[in-house]
Amino acid sequence: MTGTRGQDALLSPDSVLHRASERLAQQFSGMVSEETVERVVFESYTALARTASVSTHLPSLAEKFSRDRLTALAQSRGFIAKPVPEVLYVCVQNSGRSQMAAALTRHLAGDRIHVRSAGSQPGAGILPSVVTVLAELGIDVSEEFPKPLTDDVVRAADAVVTMGCGDACPLYPGKRYLDWELADPADLTLDGVRAVRDDVQSRVEHLLAELIPSAAR
Repeated sequence: MTGTRGQDALLSPDSVLHRASERLAQQFSGMVSEETVERVVFESYTALARTASVSTHLPSLAEKFSRDRLTALAQSRGFIAKPVPEVLYVCVQNSGRSQMAAALTRHLAGDRIHVRSAGSQPGAGILPSVVTVLAELGIDVSEEFPKPLTDDVVRAADAVVTMGCGDACPLYPGKRYLDWELADPADLTLDGVRAVRDDVQSRVEHLLAELIPSAAR
């Protein structure tokens, strides 16, 4: 895989994305058409390119994001089983509140739940203050990045928690929708961000106790 990535680095973005499409088409063969895979890959790249702060990593980020979207699509079509509940956290920029909630959910529940996060208007990166207050709990979000809200991840979720995206989040029957009113960390001091973090953690703990009682502390 390292050799493939090294070769990709020498190619144009379009060539890299085509190679990514081929890899993903093989991985999702029989579940998603090759045309759909290519559309998702190029669409994901375009969406991330509007906001991502580090363009050199965009093709690899687009492939990672596309793989998650295609997994969600295959799950919603019944091709991939969902052994654990799926939760989607959504805020406007996916740089603060929803990233906090997703990170804390992974921290508290581990592999007993699968979590995604997205933004209706994704920002360029996770807020430094959010990175700091999560690191205080031993949670590393350095590999995370803001992702645009897409229909496929909403369809795959069992519970959708919004934190400011409002009507931008599509509604589907049979899903649980929650709206958490939380202050935007972008407007707060570090102590204020810590308070939001603690509030989010309390809400996550309550949600986990309902979705997977064994995760309650």
